[in-house]
Amino acid sequence: MTYVIAEPCMGTKNASCATVCPVDCIYEGDDQYYINPDECIDCGACEPECPVTAIFADDSVPEQWAQDTQKNANFFSPAVQRTRASNNRAAT
Repeated sequence: MTYVIAEPCMGTKNASCATVCPVDCIYEGDDQYYINPDECIDCGACEPECPVTAIFADDSVPEQWAQDTQKNANFFSPAVQRTRASNNRAAT
C-alpha cells in the first residue's frame, strides 16, 4: 500500500504533508503535490496533515478521484521525468 494525493489538492498545494513526511517522498508538481509510490513507506503521517482531505491510501481513494491513482504514478514515470527535465533545461 502507498498513499495518493487526489484532486482536492489541485490549486491548494498546501505543503504541510511534505513537511511531516519522514522520507521526503512528496514532490511538488505544477498543479498539486504527488507521492512517489516507490519511496513511500506507508507510515500515514501525511494523511491527517492535509487541510483539504486529499490524501488517501491507494486502496481507499474515493471513486470520484480513482483516476488520480494513475495520475500520481504517471508523474513519476521515466518518460514524464525526461520530459520535465527537458522542459527545465529549455527554460534556463
